[in-house]
Amino acid sequence: AQLEESGGGPVQAGGSLQLSCLAPGYAYSSYCLSWFRVAPGKEREGVATIDTYGIPTYADSVKGRFTISTDNAKNTVYLQMNSLKPEDTAMYFCAVRDVCVGGWARPAAYLYWGQGTQVTVSS
Repeated sequence: AQLEESGGGPVQAGGSLQLSCLAPGYAYSSYCLSWFRVAPGKEREGVATIDTYGIPTYADSVKGRFTISTDNAKNTVYLQMNSLKPEDTAMYFCAVRDVCVGGWARPAAYLYWGQGTQVTVSS
C-alpha cells in the first residue's frame, strides 16, 4: 500500500509544523513506522520511529523538539516538529517495516516509502 506524506512547507526558525503520513493497510500493532529526512548533500537520516507498542525513539538531533504519534482510526502517523532550526531543512519521508528489531534508522530495513514532503526552515 502507498504511503503519502503531507504538511511540509516553509517556516521560520523557532516555528512549528506537523507532518502527516497516511499509511492505510498497516496495522500499527504489527508494523513499525518511521520518519526519515534527506538534507541537501547529506545522507538519509532517521528522525523518529514508533514501535508496535507505541513507544517512540528519536534521533539525538531532534529529541525534545519532535514528537511522533499515530492515529489508528485515521491510518496516519504524525511528526510534530517544534522549535525548528535551519538545519532541519530537508525532504521528510515516512517509511514502514515489518521486522521491528535491529537498528531502526537503517533505511535498508524498510519495505515501503512515501514520496516525501519538503520542509524549509529560514533563519
